[in-house]
Amino acid sequence: MECPEIQRAQIVASYLSYQYEPETEDLNRALIASGKELLLPRLLPDNDLEWVSWGGDIGQLKENGKIKEPKGPAFTNEVQIDVVIVPALHIDQKGNRLGQGGGSYDRALHRLPAERSWKIGLVGSGELTSEKIPVEPHDEKVDAAATPELIVRFRNLRALE
Repeated sequence: MECPEIQRAQIVASYLSYQYEPETEDLNRALIASGKELLLPRLLPDNDLEWVSWGGDIGQLKENGKIKEPKGPAFTNEVQIDVVIVPALHIDQKGNRLGQGGGSYDRALHRLPAERSWKIGLVGSGELTSEKIPVEPHDEKVDAAATPELIVRFRNLRALE
């Protein structure tokens, strides 16, 4: 919550963690409490993602397999997203992330303007690796990674406006 990119953000896309992913509930609630618009992902039939605004009401979530997704209309102005908090299994020293393998986040991140939307991957301790992660041409890098102990930046901090 204290990093400058999140401090100055108005629209933040996050996710609802499950199983062994770093917990996002407290972070999501803090984002909402700070007055930011929080977007959560919804999986489409073609495995792409769309974003939906969520105000914290558990009743506005539905089960989709092992994950919960927001109900409601899709957020259609993706270029306005300031920060995207991304799940990852591992992230390497160059910002390459290993996800679940479906490419959903890669497609969603590709549509965002790199100069505006800061992408940070959440990983557990020991999941930030010095080993190179294999990449495909469609894979999207993150700008930073956060573990419970630290934030590592892979691109220079953008100038504050």
